[in-house]
Amino acid sequence: MALFHRFARILSDIGMAASVAVIIAMTLLILTEVVLRTYFASSTYVMDELIGYGIAATSFLALGQSLAKGTLLRMNLLIAAVPPESRFRTAIEVFCALCGMAGAGMALFYFARNMARNFERGYVSETIARVPLWLPELFMVVGLSVFLVQLLSYFIRILAGQVDLRAASEADLRLE
Repeated sequence: MALFHRFARILSDIGMAASVAVIIAMTLLILTEVVLRTYFASSTYVMDELIGYGIAATSFLALGQSLAKGTLLRMNLLIAAVPPESRFRTAIEVFCALCGMAGAGMALFYFARNMARNFERGYVSETIARVPLWLPELFMVVGLSVFLVQLLSYFIRILAGQVDLRAASEADLRLE
């Protein structure tokens, strides 16, 4: 199991690195657009579309790392009231992980199906860039896949008693 947890962590790190690369590319594109408009009275004419795709890509690619680092926003009204060492707290964490996997799995299924359909039919955006529509969805599918692997790793660690729920509770209290 340690190998699987390490694999999940490596995937999450790769997803975060890809997310950072997309942010750097977006920054360079924005700077290029500023220079073109300021000094050459011209434009790339695709900045807004590509930046939109980039924001979606960075959000999805960073999901796994956010879960691994514990920086995902959680609703802790119920969890904060339950002592970390109780079995009920573990049950709540297991339930939340299962619900997260179900929700992410469903989103992954529909994104992947739509991506495959767009690829098969050769759909492109209706802009000057004519971006293949499967490409932005590919980032979402990859990001959700990494997130699911990381969530499965978290779920297994909860069941094995390897997640320190007390540390999570103390962190939750510091955020308030």
